[in-house]
Amino acid sequence: MSRIETPLELTSEVTDLLQHLIRNQCVNDGRVSSGEETRSADLLRTYLEGSGLDLTQYEPEPGRASLIGRIEGSDPSWPTLCLMGHTDVVPVTPSGWTRDPFGGELVDGEVWGRGAVDMLNLTASMAVAFRRLARSGWRPRGTLVYFAVADEEAGGTHGAEWVAEHAYDAVRSDYVLTESGGILHRGPAGRTLTLTTAEKGVAWRRLRVRGTPAHGSMPYGADNALVKAALVVALLSEYRPAASITDAWRTYVSTLDLPDELREALKDPDSVDDACARIDDPRLAKLVHACTHMTFSPNVAHGGVKTNVIPDTVELEVDIRTLPGQGPEDVRASLDEVLGPLAGEIEVEVIRESSPTASAWDTSLREVLERVARQTYPEVALVPRLTTGGTDARFFREKGAVAYGFGLFSPAVTVEEFSSRFHGNDERVDVESLRLTTEMWMDVATELLS
Repeated sequence: MSRIETPLELTSEVTDLLQHLIRNQCVNDGRVSSGEETRSADLLRTYLEGSGLDLTQYEPEPGRASLIGRIEGSDPSWPTLCLMGHTDVVPVTPSGWTRDPFGGELVDGEVWGRGAVDMLNLTASMAVAFRRLARSGWRPRGTLVYFAVADEEAGGTHGAEWVAEHAYDAVRSDYVLTESGGILHRGPAGRTLTLTTAEKGVAWRRLRVRGTPAHGSMPYGADNALVKAALVVALLSEYRPAASITDAWRTYVSTLDLPDELREALKDPDSVDDACARIDDPRLAKLVHACTHMTFSPNVAHGGVKTNVIPDTVELEVDIRTLPGQGPEDVRASLDEVLGPLAGEIEVEVIRESSPTASAWDTSLREVLERVARQTYPEVALVPRLTTGGTDARFFREKGAVAYGFGLFSPAVTVEEFSSRFHGNDERVDVESLRLTTEMWMDVATELLS
């Protein structure tokens, strides 16, 4: 479509909206009472009102609101596209930051703050694209949906999962675009952009370790649950499950700027572990390992009642992520292997379970994304990517929709920097990426739905 706004106007508008979303501090720590995403849902509703849009807000728990906007298509046989961005962010430790994590400061062409890349940048750019399309008088044949969703950072219980179960007709879509993708690579295959087509499954487990209470002044021979739990943590950290290599992973590795021999080793399940240890960049090594293995990360421990009491119970919460093709039975078998003789003594409780999900590669949406991306990066090719974290895309894939993670970032954003800023210190995004992504959403929607 023809644009009447200047790049400067567009950049200023999306930058300003992102700053306001960051300053809303919709921090989701997993408690029902956290998040307060209603602040950003109200902000976005105010921003979008007056554009002739159909806006609906759902609030399954007080303060946990999601906003849905629709531009209805004229032809029911045409596809529906949903632009989905979450409004919550993860907690932050301010002492680890160079700047105020909720200041939304614009410094040297970058917006700083929690959520700048995960994923308020995309949520803001989607809203700006949606509003400008509505105000332009655009009347598509297919329907465009904007979904600003709560609670993604705690699994979607009060956000996408709730809407999918209770109000799916409001967001029912053939295609969904959300977070995680659009990073430029320069490698032996030329210039490529990542398109997230799949994500690992979540298999969080609580391991309950039992002991015998006794007086802390006489520890000799004690049945101390904390000591046993420490051994379990050590076993989990040292566990090396077998690697699993997918076709999508082989394609992705071919784009990496690494020596030929190392790239080939990363495609082989028998050599990927040794090859991973030879990667100089620790951020890339982490990504390689997570994309080729079921992972186990013991992250929370609860136990003990008093300094002079030997504990009889310690609970460990373990973040386990599964690859495509792996399920609960594989998790159980791996835990039995890790724990060995201790397996029979430890209770295992499911905290959260979701299967790995994936979308087809050969789709009309992927073709449109590639054509639109080439307006910015001529001759670029899209490559499939597996994300190691969870996203709300899985709820749509489980309903039969094609869901991709994408964006369009400037060359200043490398894959290593992008990955390290997720849930990390000094999270920030450059305003050129904001502009590119906003224009990309508009172009994709008009080409796919007109």
